[in-house]
Amino acid sequence: MKPAPFTYHRARDVAGAARLLAELGDDAKVVAGGQSLVPMMSFRLARPRHLVDIGGLRELDYLRAGSDGSLRIGALTTHHTVETAPDTVLGPGFRVLRDAMGWIGHLPIRTRGTIGGSIAHGDSTAEWCLLAVLLGAEITATGPGRQRRIAARDFFHGFYTTALDPDEIVVEVAFPRPAPHAALTEFAERRGDFAIVAAAVDLDADAAGTVRGGRVALGGVAPAPVRVPEAEAVLAAGAPPHSHADLFAACAARAAEAVNPPADANGSTHYRRTLIRTLVRRACEEAIAR
Repeated sequence: MKPAPFTYHRARDVAGAARLLAELGDDAKVVAGGQSLVPMMSFRLARPRHLVDIGGLRELDYLRAGSDGSLRIGALTTHHTVETAPDTVLGPGFRVLRDAMGWIGHLPIRTRGTIGGSIAHGDSTAEWCLLAVLLGAEITATGPGRQRRIAARDFFHGFYTTALDPDEIVVEVAFPRPAPHAALTEFAERRGDFAIVAAAVDLDADAAGTVRGGRVALGGVAPAPVRVPEAEAVLAAGAPPHSHADLFAACAARAAEAVNPPADANGSTHYRRTLIRTLVRRACEEAIAR
């Protein structure tokens, strides 16, 4: 299929793109890599009358490690840039970001798709959305004459719905602290497909391997990616290395009990709960192995 007719606009800078969005109103959409929006337009699931192309704004393409241990990623940075970033930029504290890129589609998609586009799209199974919620990321959005920072926990509202105003553009995603004991895993029927369920874990662990707490986030179980405080309460009880298996199994079981995933053509609620138990335990095991 072909998309419905639209008018193409190419932005020269962020301010100009924001002004265009304000002028064009709800009939306009931002496009960068086009790996999410363009397929939806081709199937006519999205019918914007105007496309504002920000793909040429190279000032939004960067990875910057802060002296405080934070990591700032420009919205036009591609998945492949993160996937191939050197340790001098990511280091062991953000290895989870690099490893998670392998779950995103296929290489051609990763070389075109952008971090900002994925965040703005707001798919509940998207790896960047899940990582943002898990690691407490802050999303910077720019509109005409204003800029605001939005915590990831407040950014994702539901199915492809975010806190972005119609005239705002995601310009940066910032991760405030390293996560050396974090991992993301997921299940799809075919490699590169959208995940049926995705799970990510960020453990608090000391040098001896003793777990003292952690964070658990799930995708594909609700309209937006979610943290699971019930499972995190299990991790908060802590465990030394010889008790990891029991702790992780209990955490995974509690995560499956705490959510009510939907039933659809990809699987029943029971099936998704079974996946949650397997994936959360697996993510815990991968995270502590680091």
